[in-house]
Amino acid sequence: MRLADTLRFARDAATGTPLRTALSVLAMSIGVAAVVILTALGDGARRYVVGQFSSLGTNLVIVLPGRSGTGGFNPANAITSTPRDLTVDDAASLRRLSAVRRVAPLTVGTSEIAHGGKLREIMVAGSTAEFLPIRNFELAQGSGLPEEDWSRGSPVAVIGAKIRDEIFGSQTAVGQLVRIGDRRLRVVGVLRPSGQGLGMNTDELVIVPVALAQSLFNTNTLFRILIEANSREAIEQARDQALATLKQRHRGEEDVTVITQDAVLATFDKLLGALTLAVAGIAAISLAVAGILVMNVMLVAVTQRTGEIGLLKALGATARTIRLAFLAEAAMLSAVGALLGYLLGQAGVFALRQFFPVFPAYPPDWAVIAGLGTALATGLIFGVMPARRAARLDPVQALMKR
Repeated sequence: MRLADTLRFARDAATGTPLRTALSVLAMSIGVAAVVILTALGDGARRYVVGQFSSLGTNLVIVLPGRSGTGGFNPANAITSTPRDLTVDDAASLRRLSAVRRVAPLTVGTSEIAHGGKLREIMVAGSTAEFLPIRNFELAQGSGLPEEDWSRGSPVAVIGAKIRDEIFGSQTAVGQLVRIGDRRLRVVGVLRPSGQGLGMNTDELVIVPVALAQSLFNTNTLFRILIEANSREAIEQARDQALATLKQRHRGEEDVTVITQDAVLATFDKLLGALTLAVAGIAAISLAVAGILVMNVMLVAVTQRTGEIGLLKALGATARTIRLAFLAEAAMLSAVGALLGYLLGQAGVFALRQFFPVFPAYPPDWAVIAGLGTALATGLIFGVMPARRAARLDPVQALMKR
C-alpha cells in the first residue's frame, strides 16, 4: 500500500465515525490549549514582575533598615525590624562612595492635598532632586525638586498626573499653591503618566523635599535609601561599599539590608520560571489523558473493523502495512487536535491580553513546541498497541467475524 493510500485509509476511517473522532480531537486540543494558556500565564507573570522591577531604575541598589538573613534576596526583606533607623546623614555619607553615581533618601507617608475647595488623600514621597532620575520618572510639565541642601526643605512639590487632573482639571498646575497637611506648597512640576507599578500608583504620588516630608510626618527616619551605581558592573561594588560605610556609621553593627536590582530580578525570574515549568507539567497531564483516549478509540476501531482488516490481509496487505495504517490514523487525530488546541490557546491568550493590556501573556516558544510535540508523541505512542493488535489478527478468523 502506497503512502497516499495509507493516508486515505486513515482519513476515511476517521471520518467514518465522526462523533468518536471529534471527541478524540477535542481531548487532544484541550490538552494543547491548556499548555499554551497556562505557560503564557506563568511566563507572563515572570515578564511582568521583571518589567516592574526594571522600571524602578537602572543599576539600582536599595538600602533597607533592619538586618535580614543572608543567602540572597528574599521577598520578606520588604518588611524588616531594625535596632537603628536610617537617617538623612546615612544617605549623605553614601554620596562620597566611588562606585555611586546618585543617592536619594526616601521618606513615605500619607496626607491630604487641598486646592480650590477640592480635597483628596495622597501618598507623599519625601526625597531629593536625584529621586526622579534614579527612578526614571519623566516630567510632563515644569521641573523636578530643586538642587539644594537636604536639610532645607523648600515648600515645593511635584505631583502625579492623576492628582493634576482631579485637583486642577484644565487649569495649569505649575505655579499653583496647594495645601498638603498643614503646609502650603507651590507645584513646580507634573509627572508624566506611568500608572501602577509594584503596588504604587505614581500618578497619585506627590514628591516633596525630604526635610519637608520628615517635618510633615514628625519623623527623622528614612523608609529607604536608593542608590544608583556608576554602571551595571559597579552594582556589587556599590553594594559592598554602602554596607561597609553604614556598618562603620552604626558602631560596627550590620543592621541594614542592602539589596541589588539584579538580585531581585534573578530571584523572581527563577521563582516564576519554575512556576511556568510546573504549570506546563500539570497541563501536560491532560495530554497524557488525551493520548489514553486516542488509544481506547483505536482499540475500539480495531474491534469494529476486524472484517476490514481481514480483507486487507487477504488481498496481500502485510502486518507492517496494517500497523502503519492505524498509526497514521492515530497521528492524524493527534495532529488535528494539536493544531486546533494551538489555535484555541492562542485565542485564549489573545483574549487575556485584551482584558489585561499590561499583562504580557505570550506563550514561550519552547512551550508551544513542547505542547505540539507531546501531543503528536502521545498519539503515536498510545496508538502503537491498537496498531500491533490489528496487525496480529489472523486474516481467516478476521474474515469469519466480518
